[in-house]
Amino acid sequence: MALHNDLPPLLALRAFEAVARHLSFINAANELSVTQSALSHQVHKLEHHLGKPLFIRRTRAIDLTLAGQAYYEQIRPALDAIAAATRNQRGAPSANVLRIGLLASFATLWLAPRLAEFLQRYPHIQVELLPAIQLANVATAEVDLAIRYGKGDWPDVHATRLMAETLSPVCSPAFKARQVASGPLLMATSHRPFEWTDWSAHYQVNLDRHPRVMLHDYNIVVEASVAGQGIAMGRHRLIERRLQDGSLVEAFDWPPYHSDIGYWLIAPQGPLSEAAECFSQWLKQACADA
Repeated sequence: MALHNDLPPLLALRAFEAVARHLSFINAANELSVTQSALSHQVHKLEHHLGKPLFIRRTRAIDLTLAGQAYYEQIRPALDAIAAATRNQRGAPSANVLRIGLLASFATLWLAPRLAEFLQRYPHIQVELLPAIQLANVATAEVDLAIRYGKGDWPDVHATRLMAETLSPVCSPAFKARQVASGPLLMATSHRPFEWTDWSAHYQVNLDRHPRVMLHDYNIVVEASVAGQGIAMGRHRLIERRLQDGSLVEAFDWPPYHSDIGYWLIAPQGPLSEAAECFSQWLKQACADA
């Protein structure tokens, strides 16, 4: 019998492994940068493929079933072996090549304009920025370092807070004059909407009358807001130029919200390469000066 006849859907397998490791759909979805509903769909797909439940779902917690626990213990070594084989085939990167995983919005709006200073200081280090919605995994050596946006609750890595973000809803001046009271909220699908959740809870604002529009990336959210398509949650670190030139303005009258959401440098547990250490120290100083 062909091997592929017994293989489960591989996306579903990855989803199951993350949920089983965290015992949390929320944390697993955050790690994989997908929605909880998409993750749940993949797990259900695997359960249907196997013909049995893998999790006991409770109101506020989940546990593995006996079958789920046994399956997890059997597949985890196989997945680790696949990761190790892939690393071996890919070969060790040059000591002077530094691979950094990050969101395209941070790369475009904050890091890229500052990167020349690092390259001038360390001309022997070749920096490869690897932007993706699903952030690359430093724990399995997909990248040397990563820069993430959130609250710092990622497992199995060393997370260093770089800088906090200041948030406020923004829109174009024309949109504010026309329909800000009921206009759509523009959101990036790459993240949980904790920005809007935290902001509305802080100011006790009910946003139910505003429809949601989900867009692929925060860069698109910003451009859509500038074009008058709706209200974006403004990350002031990234949209400073837009606020200064007036293409974006505060949508509401509340002051900016100084949140506990921010940007984090993610490194693997253990010693860094010389190139990664140089970039880490430079980035921390650049963020402190920003």
